[in-house]
Amino acid sequence: MRVVVEADGGARGNPGPAGYGAVVFDESGTVLAERAESIGFATNNVAEYQGLIAGLTAARELGATDVAVRMDSKLVVEQMSGRWQIKHDALKTLAAKGREVAASFASVTYTWIPRAQNAHADRLANEAMDGTPSRGGKPAPMDAAPARWTGAMGTPTRFLLLRHGQTELSGERRYSGRGDVPLTEAGQRQAKAAATRVNQMEFAAVVSSPLRRAVQTAEAIGRPVEVHDGLIETDFGAWERLTVLEASARDPELHGRWLRDPAVAPPDGESFDAVLTRVRETRDELLQRYAGETIVVVSHVTPIKTLLRLGLDVGPSLLFRLHLDLASLSVVEWYPDGNASVRLVNDTSHLHV
Repeated sequence: MRVVVEADGGARGNPGPAGYGAVVFDESGTVLAERAESIGFATNNVAEYQGLIAGLTAARELGATDVAVRMDSKLVVEQMSGRWQIKHDALKTLAAKGREVAASFASVTYTWIPRAQNAHADRLANEAMDGTPSRGGKPAPMDAAPARWTGAMGTPTRFLLLRHGQTELSGERRYSGRGDVPLTEAGQRQAKAAATRVNQMEFAAVVSSPLRRAVQTAEAIGRPVEVHDGLIETDFGAWERLTVLEASARDPELHGRWLRDPAVAPPDGESFDAVLTRVRETRDELLQRYAGETIVVVSHVTPIKTLLRLGLDVGPSLLFRLHLDLASLSVVEWYPDGNASVRLVNDTSHLHV
């Protein structure tokens, strides 16, 4: 039996949190097996070799006799083909393991392909880096994997939750709600770094809060931006532009109650219960519109925390106990049967490359 193995790997930061993905196809293009696993702290090259080994191992388990390996890693392809020298000891060990598995087949060829043609393995690798449970065995659709852990069934709709970059107010830790402030130069750099990270994944749309800081962050991704008013930040009313200490000094009793009770609103502002209602409605609308797809949602601290709260099915204390950095990425999946799975929270590895 002749099969095609496509494999990929990567690391957030290189080195950094790493993972690989591999998929085995028959000659008609039917998926026979998938592999995906987080491998801890490693380099891109190590992760790519691990993906190759996993793909070859899966092909061997399927009883393949001839294998065509296709990867977007020029280094792995050239080294495994014997055209490039292997200098690093860690890669020598991995290459030897790859050759050991490859010796099980009558023939193995290695071909470089552009990343765009390696999308399936790339997606698996990115999902492994983002915390997807290990995959193994005969193929089940990737979206069905969480069923073993949560009972969730069906194809999920994935939200890539991206907080906007730095503004003058966020840099000074002031309440920044409906005030339409732009990104600082540092915020623009953060948005660019986040865009590079997000563009490593496949997604169908970019949806943003209408506020300028969010739209600027969304536009850095380089795709059309859909604006949705439901993703706007909390209206902090009279506390807008104040620090926590200034707001507490201005309205000590009210501010204290606001921190304890989500039904309490700032003067002329919006309660967290009101935010929960509109964010839930926005989520339901997006789930209906983009069912089974992945979308980038660019928003603010409170709406993103609220979406994570809904995903975790927990109370309002999460709003005060969860920290979200500027330009951080979180991931939550929503399943047709009502289940949800939070895959990633407050990841800023792309800001430290």
